[in-house]
Amino acid sequence: MKEREYQICNRCIMDTTDSNIVFDEKGNCNHCNDAFERYETTWFPDEKGEQRLKAIAEHIKTTQKNKEYDCIVGLSGGVDSSYLAYKAVKLGLRPLVVHIDCGWNSELAVKNVENIVKKLDLDLHTHVVDWQEMKDLQLAYFKSNVANQDVPQDHAIFAALYSYAVKNRIKYVLSGGNFATECILPKSWGYNALDYKNLKAIHKTFGTRKLKKFPYVTFFKRYVYFTFIRKMNIVKVLNFIPYNKDEAIETMKKELDWQYYGGKHHESRFTKFFQAYYLPHKFGYDKRRAHLSSLIVSGQMMRDEALKEMEVEIYPNDSHIEDMEYVAKKLGVSLDEFKKIIRMPNKSYKDYSNNEALFKLGFKIRDYLS
Repeated sequence: MKEREYQICNRCIMDTTDSNIVFDEKGNCNHCNDAFERYETTWFPDEKGEQRLKAIAEHIKTTQKNKEYDCIVGLSGGVDSSYLAYKAVKLGLRPLVVHIDCGWNSELAVKNVENIVKKLDLDLHTHVVDWQEMKDLQLAYFKSNVANQDVPQDHAIFAALYSYAVKNRIKYVLSGGNFATECILPKSWGYNALDYKNLKAIHKTFGTRKLKKFPYVTFFKRYVYFTFIRKMNIVKVLNFIPYNKDEAIETMKKELDWQYYGGKHHESRFTKFFQAYYLPHKFGYDKRRAHLSSLIVSGQMMRDEALKEMEVEIYPNDSHIEDMEYVAKKLGVSLDEFKKIIRMPNKSYKDYSNNEALFKLGFKIRDYLS
């Protein structure tokens, strides 16, 4: 099969490291074309958005006034979730803040969480995922040689957060997911973190212990039980404001003693290694392209700035070794063994049982009903 000729988008910086990328006659890619199509129906960074958000907040406060908490927020200590907590308080909401500790928190992330709940006078519940189970599952994922190594943490975070919402009879889950910084993310670069069937299949193949305490959520529990029986609502607050990453950081520095950690999702040392070394070196793509392209679409960055940022090496002069050793040691394997695992042939999530067809059908039904 002939190797595809390299091409980069003329408008954002997505390129042919995404094997499924398509370019139009102007040289613009399908990712930014799709993002601009969704712009007006997804992101409302104007007065109308502010009015809609105030109406949503008032509805939450009115319908949940007799409860201890009227909403729930998952707080990692990163930019999006931290600013979400800040905005929730500014809106007059009474959130229960939940932090899911998967074993990889940096000291800076922990400090950010502490400062936020203290400054905003919020109740914090920290859920510590059983480390032995998490370690076994994450090592199983590395042995599976799939790209989406962030699934074990992401799945645990979503599952635990939804469980706390149900436990505390909270109907409104505030999400830090947003269009402004996340409108572009190629499907070929990862897979749905909520596919529990896929997670189980990978762990069954490579794991060594049972997952008795690991937080999990099935397709039917998430999209049927939580949505239609428990009437849970996911509210993406940041989509109703002119969310600007740099401005949010400056606000939090001044008002919350918040500190930046250097990169999207780098509040986790594991995620930093995964995104900055594992993915580029093993699979050939760099998630910074998607993150920076999202900022280009939302008008927060010029294309030339993004290209210059891509030239910066996150791990110059083999400095990744320190984080690689750290990850290997935490997972209970030697550095040589870890390197050997990473050098194994690449696999796809499709090489293991999954519920992709069910998710596609479910999303089609959801979109039709919407």
